[in-house]
Amino acid sequence: MGESKKWVDFAAKHLCPGVGRISDFVFARGSGSRLFTPEGKAILDFTAGIGVTNTGHCHPTVVEAVRQQAGTITHAQVNLGLNEPLLKLTERLLGFVPQSLSRFFFWNSGAEAVEAAVKVARMHTRRPGVVSFQGGYHGRTFMTMSMTSSKHVYSAGFGPLMSNTYTAPFPYCHRCPSRTLPTCDIEQGCCGLAADQFDDFFKQNVAPQDVAAIVIEPLQGEGGFVLPPKSFMEKVRSFCSQHGIVFVVDEVQSGFGRTGSMFCIDGHFNVEPDILVSAKGLASGYPLSMIVSKPEFMEGMTPGSMGGTYAGNAVSCAAALATLDVFEQENVLGNVHERSKQAFLRLAKMKEESNGRIADIRGLGLMIGIELNDKLVNPGSAARVVKEAGQRELLLLNTGAYECLRLLPPLTVTEEEMEEGLDKFEGAVKAALEY
Repeated sequence: MGESKKWVDFAAKHLCPGVGRISDFVFARGSGSRLFTPEGKAILDFTAGIGVTNTGHCHPTVVEAVRQQAGTITHAQVNLGLNEPLLKLTERLLGFVPQSLSRFFFWNSGAEAVEAAVKVARMHTRRPGVVSFQGGYHGRTFMTMSMTSSKHVYSAGFGPLMSNTYTAPFPYCHRCPSRTLPTCDIEQGCCGLAADQFDDFFKQNVAPQDVAAIVIEPLQGEGGFVLPPKSFMEKVRSFCSQHGIVFVVDEVQSGFGRTGSMFCIDGHFNVEPDILVSAKGLASGYPLSMIVSKPEFMEGMTPGSMGGTYAGNAVSCAAALATLDVFEQENVLGNVHERSKQAFLRLAKMKEESNGRIADIRGLGLMIGIELNDKLVNPGSAARVVKEAGQRELLLLNTGAYECLRLLPPLTVTEEEMEEGLDKFEGAVKAALEY
């Protein structure tokens, strides 16, 4: 019995079956854009740990920073005092986040950070309601799975869910019924249907004066990498300002360079949030999340109302500082732009040659979604593409409630690795869809 097979069998007996896995690969080590099994098989990783290892696996700069910090101080609990890496990280991040945001809170995971943002919004407004959007994903805690509607698997069987959470329609342009009308022009703007539905939602479901926060992903992740029109994001921002609602932008997956700018909300939309949430790519694989808000939204918070045992961990903060060093020293955002152009050109050609099987290519930067035509392909086709990719030693993810695939390579992926990955991806698509 091989080493991998031994551990796969062990996991089947002893690990929680509620954790879904896309493969039976056992990962012994990682380097750059590749993961390696105990037997030495090299897997090209186009998931980046679901958008986490943006600087690649075990980037030397990050590894050295972690090594040094682990030998200095590993745990300096935030409710007991301050630690230098957290303070230095806060200082650095002030140069990357939107200028109006200046108050930080650090936690461990994206879900915890979303919950922290909701706590801040409720305390500031003294209102109970939280509005999120259809197809959104915010986590698996009780609050965040109550806000999640990308797929029912995240909440099925766990009810009752949290009260005072509401789900508003989200503009899914590829599936918008107005696409058949001559008034629809996705590239130039929006037909206005999504904006009308947003207004109707508040007429029918919840009064604005009862809503503390509207939480939105500027580019939906688990929902299928769906990008709303700029006009819709501007509409939501304006509505929040008009009604005293806290505008929370969840960039857990899209933040820290994934879309070609440090944050999608100001880089692509040029819209100002009240609270920005991020995690994943922040610390290159070390558990760290953050919220940053306009200062007035955290004023008056009761000491002790926020915190956590591992919040703002010193080693994770050191990894985040090193991640920012890599971005600056290696022109990571420049690489994202080049590799994104490379990928979209190749994928457009694949779409042309797919006989209609590939229906939509969308996204920004290296957060790329590919939706298959569910009128021409069988249910489960995206999952079959993922399986075929694994057989070609390419790690890939599907996403959303429809037949969608996503490409999330490390932001440091090379031109040669991108071409190799797209070759493997094309082979997997053709094999799975049989054309």
